[in-house]
Amino acid sequence: MAAVQMDLYLRPEERAFRDDLRAFFRSAVPERIRAKVSAGLPLERAEVVESQRILNAAGYAVPHWPVEWGGRDWTPVQRYLFTEEMQRSAVPLPLQFNCTMLGPILAAFGTEAQKRRFLPRAANLDDWWCQGFSEPEAGSDLASLRMRAVREGDHYVVTGQKTWTSHAQYADWIFCLVRTDPGAPRQRGISFLLIDMRSPGVEWRPIVTMDGRHEVNEVFFDQVKVPVENLVGQENRGWDYAKFLLAAERSGIARIGLSKERVARARSRAMATGVWEDPVWRAGLHALEVDLKALEITQIRILQRGAGDRPDPASSILKLKGAELQQRATEILVQAEGEGALMAREAEGPAAALNTYLNFRKVSIYGGSAEIQRNIIAGTILNLRGGAP
Repeated sequence: MAAVQMDLYLRPEERAFRDDLRAFFRSAVPERIRAKVSAGLPLERAEVVESQRILNAAGYAVPHWPVEWGGRDWTPVQRYLFTEEMQRSAVPLPLQFNCTMLGPILAAFGTEAQKRRFLPRAANLDDWWCQGFSEPEAGSDLASLRMRAVREGDHYVVTGQKTWTSHAQYADWIFCLVRTDPGAPRQRGISFLLIDMRSPGVEWRPIVTMDGRHEVNEVFFDQVKVPVENLVGQENRGWDYAKFLLAAERSGIARIGLSKERVARARSRAMATGVWEDPVWRAGLHALEVDLKALEITQIRILQRGAGDRPDPASSILKLKGAELQQRATEILVQAEGEGALMAREAEGPAAALNTYLNFRKVSIYGGSAEIQRNIIAGTILNLRGGAP
């Protein structure tokens, strides 16, 4: 494929592809769901499932997967346009734990039995997955995780704790990093296990965040038996698979289309509330739009370049800058609502903008904190001493 013009002019066929996606998203996905996404309101579990099954029936749930498992043989620009239009249309993204994280790992490293068992159900959201990586003393420094898995015959016995586990209250399964060789160096001796959340000994407890929502949880494992057949790849190679997964997660965290949708909503609300008359506010909005365009160009360049089977460290740039711009977009939306955002107590309208602002303080932490991303960029892109491997 020829290089895309950096001014982002699209070919006629790419423009037609984008327009078809836009029409589908705005007609096939119910307005009641898209309105909640646009307003920053949390979706019910059933609404997430409903939306993803609509996408899956049309072949749009997992376009980045291998074709044999439901993927589409799209170009990097088509993949970018797909995500961009979905976010700009306020369509819920396919559940990232299923589609962006676990699916590509199983497609690349899973056994044929694991692929047949889990991939179709993940794409259709017949199984809801959650991610068990962070622990109370192993967040950004993930390699220090301590949750143990001891092999006993045809099972592993798992004991430990995970924290900040998003949507564990909805999940049927959890994919976990566990320590299978405590005597190995930090980034070795870690394995990747699939654990049924209904197993005896699994318990979750809610964590209520600063916006008053229950989105994340603590998950406890007390002598949980996990069949050896649920090991992904090789024992003690889980860190390699985690890096593969985190690179995909960090690329997705840029969420340029989502920020564009919020900017458009902020512009509309500012005109309604009178904030638009403030030249300082307008200057901030325009600066954000410029930065979003620069990040958009960077993301397309990274997609075009590709990285083969290895994670691209440049995904850390997308994560770092994308998180910053998402936070700026939520801030400028609160400003557009004016005093109403601070005075409101209801869950909708101006209060929803404030709740979204509070919720999005987390994006510079999860998926690897901003400080960790700077270390990765320093060590792997700039070749500076002291950078993270």
